[in-house]
Amino acid sequence: MRTIDEFARMHRLQFNQPELLTQALTHRSYLNEHEEPGMSDNQRLEFLGDAVIGFIAGEWLFNRYPAMNEGDLTRLRAALVQRESLAELARADQIGVVIRIGKGEEANGARDSENILCDAFEAVVGALFLDQGMDGTRRYVIPRLEDRLERVLKTQLDRDARSQLQEWSQAHYNLTPRYEIVEQSGPDHDKQFTIEVMIGSRSAGRGIGRSKQSAAQAAARDALMRIENEPAP
Repeated sequence: MRTIDEFARMHRLQFNQPELLTQALTHRSYLNEHEEPGMSDNQRLEFLGDAVIGFIAGEWLFNRYPAMNEGDLTRLRAALVQRESLAELARADQIGVVIRIGKGEEANGARDSENILCDAFEAVVGALFLDQGMDGTRRYVIPRLEDRLERVLKTQLDRDARSQLQEWSQAHYNLTPRYEIVEQSGPDHDKQFTIEVMIGSRSAGRGIGRSKQSAAQAAARDALMRIENEPAP
C-alpha cells in the first residue's frame, strides 16, 4: 500500500497545504469508520476539480486546434473529461492504490470503481487548484490529457457511434437499432454492463462498459467496425 506522501513524490506534487491532498484522497466511507476532527471527504474538492478540468481541457483544445470548429472541439472535450476517461487517468496515476477508503467499500472492490476513481482524480485537481492556482494545475492535467487524447482519436471516442449507426441502419434497412442488456456484473456502485445492438433480428455488435451509455456506445462502435469490413448491403 502506497502512502499519500509517496504518491505525491511519485507525481512530483509539492503541496503548500498537504492536508488538501489528503482530503482529495479521502472517500466519505473512510471518515464513517475513522474519527479525524477537522478532516472532510473529497466531495467538495471533486465538485471544484470537475469545473477546473473542463476549463483546462477546453482552453488546451482551443489553442491546440486553432482551425477546429466548435462542434468538434465540444465532442473532443466531452470525450476527454467523461467519467470513463478520468477514471482511466486515475488508474494510470495509481490513485486507487492510495485513496483512503472504508473497509466495507474496499471489500466490494471500490478501489477500482469508475465513479470513485473519477471523483478522486477530480478532487486531486481541485486540491491542486486551491494550493497552486491554475498554472500549477495545468502542469499536472495537460500531460495526462495529451496521453488520453491519443487514445480518444485512435478509437474515435469523440464520435457519437450510436447516431452514426442509426443513420446507417435507417439509410440501408429503414430500421432503428435496438440496444439490449445481455449481462451485468459487479456491485451496485460499480456495475459492468454488456450490451448487444440489434438491427432487425441481426446481432450487429457488442460492447462492455461501466455504464449502460458507455456499453451502448461500445456496441455501436463494434457494429460500425464490422460494417466497414462487410460488403455493402
